[in-house]
Amino acid sequence: MSTAVQTQPNSQEGKGRIVALCGGVGGAKLAFGLSRVIGSDLTVVVNTGDDFEHLGLLVSPDLDTVLYTLGGIANKELGWGRADESWNFMEALRHLGGEAWFQLGDRDLALHVERTHQLRTGVSLTEFMAMAAERHGIASKILPMCDDPIRTMLATSEGMLPFQRYFVERRCAPEVNGIVFEGAGEARPSAQVTAALQSPDLRGIVICPSNPFLSIDPILATPGIRKLLEGARVPVVAVSPIIGGAAVKGPTVKIMAELNVPATSRAIAQHYGGLLHGLVIDEVDAADSAGIGGRVHAAPTLMKSDEDRERLAREVLGFVDLIAADLQTKARALG
Repeated sequence: MSTAVQTQPNSQEGKGRIVALCGGVGGAKLAFGLSRVIGSDLTVVVNTGDDFEHLGLLVSPDLDTVLYTLGGIANKELGWGRADESWNFMEALRHLGGEAWFQLGDRDLALHVERTHQLRTGVSLTEFMAMAAERHGIASKILPMCDDPIRTMLATSEGMLPFQRYFVERRCAPEVNGIVFEGAGEARPSAQVTAALQSPDLRGIVICPSNPFLSIDPILATPGIRKLLEGARVPVVAVSPIIGGAAVKGPTVKIMAELNVPATSRAIAQHYGGLLHGLVIDEVDAADSAGIGGRVHAAPTLMKSDEDRERLAREVLGFVDLIAADLQTKARALG
């Protein structure tokens, strides 16, 4: 990141493609706003480290959250799953004594059944998500970070736990002292992800306000993706998930404390290291911008409504464009 500065960008549209790295509810909210603003010019690369097999079905929680959110059918009351859901399957499963710790709604179940069926016939996860996005009328592209299995495992006070066992079954109660991405060494980003990050009309790369450790790090751990970001000739901008020393949702702050990482936007910037050209922080933390270092833009980052999501998306896009203009100016000055 370069010299510290406060900026007041104005979003401009139609300048090329944006790739957003995303996982979880917070990231999906910004992805929704970006989708509303730039539509088919958005590609969302989504964490699949949370994926797991449950009751014989392949479940992809982050992919499904992004799909339902961009498709306008997310359950806003629960914060996960589909709207207008029913739970007859879960009631019958409990009656049979089955594993009922992970909730699968009746409408949601159809997605898991069809995905599992398609993958068993040889369709890739990337191909399935393209079909699902089209069926839901989504103009933006939704890409899994890779088609190879990578599984997030947490070293905890109760031993090694798969992510969903930690997050859902144990409700984030065990203390976390390490995170491992099993299978990352053998995995590769899909051709579609590589093409998106190398696109000649790429406008910028946005790291959504997702949990850096559980949602974004699995993407960056996929061999080749971090290198593509480091070699990008466009701005890489992250949105901090920390607001006033707290996270809006999920175990971000708890995990940061257990890993001895301060719950600050400065720590978020340091976590991403040399990847970033800029960081968007919440306006309540504006006074901290000088201590963060690098290009910083303060804006309202709490997204309570669809209008909030679109407003933040425009702020982020304006910041991307402002940094891009500066990079171009410096490049011309260097000849």
